[in-house]
Amino acid sequence: MDFLKSAVASAMAAQGPSFPYSFGDKVDIDSSIWTLYNGTRRADGSNCSIFSFDATANKSRLPLAKNALKKLRTMRHPGVIKVLDAVETDSYIYIATERLVPLRWHVKRKSLSPETIKWGLYSIARTVKFINEEGSSIHGSLRVSSIYTSESGEWKLGGFEVLSNVKDDDAIIYAYGSLVPDSSRFAPPELAQSGWDAIKKSPHSAVDSYNFGTTIYEVFNGDFLGQSSAGQTKGIPPTMHAGYKRLVNSNPKARITVGAFFEQGRRSGGFFDSPLIKLTEGIDNLDVKSESERAEFLDDLDQLTDDFPEDFFKMKVLPELLKSVEFGGGGPKAFGVVMKIAAKLPNDDFEARVQPVVVRLFGNPDRAIRVCLLENLPLMIDRLPQRVVNDKIFPHMVSGFTDLAPLVREQTLKSVLVVIHKLSDRVINGELLKYLAKTANDEQPGIRTNTTICLGKIAKNLGSSNRAKVLIAAFTRSLRDPFVHARNAALMALAATGEYFTEEDCASRILPVVCPSLIDKEKLVRDQANKTVDIYLQRIRKAAASMPDTVLPPSQTVDGNGPRMSTPQPSEASSWTGWAISSFTNKLSAVSGEMQTANGVTTPPVASPSAGSETKRVTPATSSASALHRQAVKSPSPAPLSRNSTTSAPDAYFKDPSPIEDDDDAGDAWGDMGDMNDDDAGDAWGDPSDSTANAWSNAPTTTTPAATTTSRPAKKTPAVSSKPFDDGSEPDFAGWLAAQAQKKTPGSSKPLPKGLAKSSSASSKKPLASKSTKPIVSKKIDLKPKDAGGDDGWGDGW
Repeated sequence: MDFLKSAVASAMAAQGPSFPYSFGDKVDIDSSIWTLYNGTRRADGSNCSIFSFDATANKSRLPLAKNALKKLRTMRHPGVIKVLDAVETDSYIYIATERLVPLRWHVKRKSLSPETIKWGLYSIARTVKFINEEGSSIHGSLRVSSIYTSESGEWKLGGFEVLSNVKDDDAIIYAYGSLVPDSSRFAPPELAQSGWDAIKKSPHSAVDSYNFGTTIYEVFNGDFLGQSSAGQTKGIPPTMHAGYKRLVNSNPKARITVGAFFEQGRRSGGFFDSPLIKLTEGIDNLDVKSESERAEFLDDLDQLTDDFPEDFFKMKVLPELLKSVEFGGGGPKAFGVVMKIAAKLPNDDFEARVQPVVVRLFGNPDRAIRVCLLENLPLMIDRLPQRVVNDKIFPHMVSGFTDLAPLVREQTLKSVLVVIHKLSDRVINGELLKYLAKTANDEQPGIRTNTTICLGKIAKNLGSSNRAKVLIAAFTRSLRDPFVHARNAALMALAATGEYFTEEDCASRILPVVCPSLIDKEKLVRDQANKTVDIYLQRIRKAAASMPDTVLPPSQTVDGNGPRMSTPQPSEASSWTGWAISSFTNKLSAVSGEMQTANGVTTPPVASPSAGSETKRVTPATSSASALHRQAVKSPSPAPLSRNSTTSAPDAYFKDPSPIEDDDDAGDAWGDMGDMNDDDAGDAWGDPSDSTANAWSNAPTTTTPAATTTSRPAKKTPAVSSKPFDDGSEPDFAGWLAAQAQKKTPGSSKPLPKGLAKSSSASSKKPLASKSTKPIVSKKIDLKPKDAGGDDGWGDGW
């Protein structure tokens, strides 16, 4: 049915003069000569309301409709319905106004708070005062049904069907006042008794005073039932009782005017003395107020409670505040009120009214405005689209990272946590990390600390490819910060972001730099370091428990003569030395005095003095394992060497030891540490003054053919032949080396191979002469290649 009526109204509009508005839904109102529709303006789609009067169906009330149209067009006041356009023909009258909602709807739903009702009555009283005093007119039909609320929630007065000027003797109110719907129920007592001509015998404001009193009763209690309800104070605030009773006095001459009631309420402590009403008075002139007046106004505005009409803040207060912030010098305080109001706006309204201003404000160079924006960013970030934040807001926001004011830098840093989920990966891992690297080195310790905290909280948003690298570099750097809270923040961040690091990073890159914090001078840091280390140790131990026991290949034998030095078996793992000595002993049994390395090359073990007087020497490496084996079989057993032997270092180097008879003798290679006296213990690790102990590092460097011999005083022992041992296959390398040194020109600076040069400490000391020392004749080197030997094992590296 409503749709059919709308279609009929649209068809009627099309037949008459041009009316650039479209009819929408019908709005139910009290009995009236008008039919109210929601409408839209065709040009821009803006909302409006349309009052429609069908002249053909209601010819007797046509003068009322024409009077209403005339008065609405000519009377301009903020409390009067705003007319946009109107069309009048012989068959209909259309009046397009601002979008309106009947006040009756709110009264029936009891959705109005007492403060909102006071604010509305204040507006209506001011409008009626203007009509009575400045307009010298009578409204004649003041009631709830003639009041509407605008989109801003303000109360607007309509119902001008019988509004008349008292100076007009033929005013419409005298002849047609009784034709207004429900006029008898709201008529004052004098009119009910003597008719509408009685208005001329009383003050012209008496009718409106009585009807304003009945309106007060309606908005607080509901429907006004007649003269019997007049004067009842049920539901009416006590502060209004006295004035309300004087308004509905049965004697028209004893009634106070609406203007007097209005002024009475505005007094200090009166019923119209409220923050909301003060806001209404001051919002229209906010831009022209002085700084002190503006500050006082904003203080009052900030104290408003949630009981006040949201529509008024959205439509009236919010636009004025936004203009004041952007152009009028309202400052951060005004923007704080804006955010308080915007929190209640729907997303569509926020996007249309607040978002454009916020984007422009981020480009404002005023530091106070920028800090205020950053502080209020959490209140609006969820309503800002990702595209707007990433492309329009963040490029302006990053200027705060390099601002001279520390407050701006710190607030900008804190805002990263708010906008991080609105930024693209490219911005996060590029531009944002560059700015965070700068704040990590900021001169303010608090900013450095907050940078560490920020990185820890946004770790999940960083790219997986460089996340570990960035976090480890940042956190380990903060561990060296002189500011105690920066170090503590780094430890907490490492503890919170451990899941983003590999086990290798935990063990090799993080724990080594965290451990010094265990003995930090500050207990706060030490306690946190212990917690962080425990977290990483648990993770490393868990990872190590899942690793295999070994990655080495299975053990292999050498020529079938014995096992290689192998991985310890479970039975051998009880002692860390047991398996190593055992394998070494087995190896010495298989190959005379030679140790087999992983790649098959043998090296001579270091001979350590035993508890007795004998010293065992081993041969150097040969080219292959089989050649070594053959050499060990052919080589005769030389006389045992004494600790005070006169044998030269080169001879001892190439001397082949006597065969080992049993595995127990292999322990002598490491020395019997338990039976040594102090002097013997020192000989076991090498004495720099003893050339015998340094035979591995100090080769002879004399230019004489014979190699230098050294010995140390000791008990008298049998002398050992100084003739070099010639096995027929190996050259006398020491002799060759001495011959080459002899050929060198004096003063030549060409160094000997590494490890063969005589140390400065040893060369500076004069060797001790022994009674059994004999000169040693060096062996000439046969430079011809051997056909049967192959590679001599040294290569060209020397």
